[in-house]
Amino acid sequence: MTEYTQSKIEPMDKFNAELLENVHPSNWVNPEPAGRYNLVIIGAGTAGLVTAAGAAGLGARVALIERDLLGGDCLNVGCVPSKSFISSSRAMEQIATAAKYGISNTDAAEVDFSAVMERVRAIRANISSHDSVKRFTELGVDIFLGQAEFSASDTVTVGDKTLQFKKAVIATGARAVTPAIEGIEEAGFLTNETVFNLTEQPKRLAVIGGGPIGCELAQAFARLGTQVTLFHKHQHLLNREDADAAAVIQEQFKKEGIQLVLGCSPFRVETSGSEKILHYKCGDTESSVTVDRILAAAGRAPNIENLNLTGVGVKFDKRQGIIVNDRLQTSNSRIFAAGDVCMKWKFTHAADAAARIIIQNALFFGRKKLSALTMPWCTYTDPEIAHVGMYEKDAAEKGIAIDTFMKPLSEVDRAITDGRESGFVKVHVRKGSDKIVGATVVAAHAGDMISELTLAIVGGIGLGKLSGVIHPYPTQAEAIKQIADAYSRTRLTPGIKKLFTKYLSFIR
Repeated sequence: MTEYTQSKIEPMDKFNAELLENVHPSNWVNPEPAGRYNLVIIGAGTAGLVTAAGAAGLGARVALIERDLLGGDCLNVGCVPSKSFISSSRAMEQIATAAKYGISNTDAAEVDFSAVMERVRAIRANISSHDSVKRFTELGVDIFLGQAEFSASDTVTVGDKTLQFKKAVIATGARAVTPAIEGIEEAGFLTNETVFNLTEQPKRLAVIGGGPIGCELAQAFARLGTQVTLFHKHQHLLNREDADAAAVIQEQFKKEGIQLVLGCSPFRVETSGSEKILHYKCGDTESSVTVDRILAAAGRAPNIENLNLTGVGVKFDKRQGIIVNDRLQTSNSRIFAAGDVCMKWKFTHAADAAARIIIQNALFFGRKKLSALTMPWCTYTDPEIAHVGMYEKDAAEKGIAIDTFMKPLSEVDRAITDGRESGFVKVHVRKGSDKIVGATVVAAHAGDMISELTLAIVGGIGLGKLSGVIHPYPTQAEAIKQIADAYSRTRLTPGIKKLFTKYLSFIR
């Protein structure tokens, strides 16, 4: 039987029991290795699961090794629980702002935090069947639970089992790092890996990190009634995003009462009973804030330990992870890697796309390249920020001249009727053409809207062509068509306008 020792999934209610039964069953006995595998995959997060399912579906002999929980971060401590939690916070926000829609008597609404978290656990347990040991076994994948270690250039050991492979894939992901703050380990802190274990709502929460994870969870906790203080070492939130987009989120956070401490760094934590006193510096000035819980949401580290990578000639960097070429091949030609352990794009959909590249390159001598992908992403604050392609700063760094078209949602009818005017659609095209090179959307459902622009980039569909695409009225996505119309109007030079005016005069 396998021993479950990695993740600390709490509380052990019926939902978490169902989760564990699906993704790390306590009575599981590793099978006998089945000769030489076409692929041995280490890590059963998104990259590992997609690789395993795809390869097995093509008839390959596949082994999948997981030391912790199948499903990886996305199912267990990332996308699924966080978006379930965020959906509850959005429901509360709708109630809190109902008066502006003519709905009254909403003051009696209360947050039952225990019920919110129970819902999170129930949804996670329900979805876990998709990533279960049972399902992947039925797909023809040999599942091994335990710590994997390369024992030779073509073998991996798991406990007392040795698996021989033609090709191997490392998909071990990444984990939250402990902040370099004196006393924080002694005081105790949450990360994305433990925050969804909460059953009691913290009255006061400090969030360290103003990137996507920190911003998403800070807003969600605040909307559920927690007093949130968000620390970020940079001068504005989401500093890697489009500056206009980040400014919208920052202003929204202020409106919602989130205390922003920007350009400052926490350096020490003290405890006083159950309280935590977080000391921080802003330049030469020291201050402190007292909270009940601290959520660390800054920094990730690749899971590269205990694999014997050096022994099999796989190069790696302790901060950046496993070093791969554009075909996701490591310095050992037999071994590939995908997902957070090696890629700059640390998204579930990026790991999925990388897995498909590996299937082709490892099994069919393909030459698919990671750099050929057009990768969109979304930060699930409210409003959401979605982006694809280049930012303005990227174009400037590459010496690419661009024209930028922007449509505020305050000028889009559906956004006005919804009371969701905060946001915009911004599209960059190569100067003198309609070729889309990048886009940013800030809207309630920006993550859904960005796909149209991603498709346009992938399919080589110019912005002018989008002007002829009929969009249902009224929708917020109509902003994309309005931007395309704005581009089309730029093609009407003074000379063309003059000829057109003469033509209209003639036909009258």
